[in-house]
Amino acid sequence: QVQLVESGGGLVQPGGSLRLSCAASGSFFSIASLGWYRQAPGKQRELVALITRDGGTNYADSVKGRFTISRDNAKNTVYLQMNSLKPEDTAVYFCNRKIGSIWSPYWGQGTQVTVSS
Repeated sequence: QVQLVESGGGLVQPGGSLRLSCAASGSFFSIASLGWYRQAPGKQRELVALITRDGGTNYADSVKGRFTISRDNAKNTVYLQMNSLKPEDTAVYFCNRKIGSIWSPYWGQGTQVTVSS
């Protein structure tokens, strides 16, 4: 079973920055695509950033130009640098991994990000 542990969330003012980390167990890491999802209260979980095994990236339109996803295969860790944060970025953030076209059914506990003045 894959274990994913997210960290780095917190309370930040609008316009501020946070860097999220997700440490993963298992030997799959270097061959997997990795994604950051978020879920706001009353809303569905949405994919906001993806990084492929080759380092290609994709972002949701709502975060493009503000968020940057990166990975460190040596540390089995994926990061999400979030800049110019907005109140609408408030959510619990989760990471997950995809091998081929299949996302893991296992989720970590997530990390809360709250953007508020």
